[in-house]
Amino acid sequence: MTREPRLEVEYCTQCRWLLRAAWTAQELLTTFTTELGEVALIPGTGGVFDVRLDGETLWSRKAQNGFPEIPTLKQLVRDRIAPDRDLGHSDRR
Repeated sequence: MTREPRLEVEYCTQCRWLLRAAWTAQELLTTFTTELGEVALIPGTGGVFDVRLDGETLWSRKAQNGFPEIPTLKQLVRDRIAPDRDLGHSDRR
């Protein structure tokens, strides 16, 4: 059974990015405790670090030339699942 919305963090096992992926998932689960239905860590290869929400890529390390800042990622998730939500310090630049 899949719960929605489903957030996926695909990470490169060759690069040993599991801890980064788990930390990213933890940050998003802590912020969106009731809005996210499921968070999945997906092992991959080839330098992948992609964050997807219901199949839509929110961040791709290769496409954006780096890892996402957590406040930016929280804003991207919020804009899709809780657009009226105030993220506090994550909304301030």
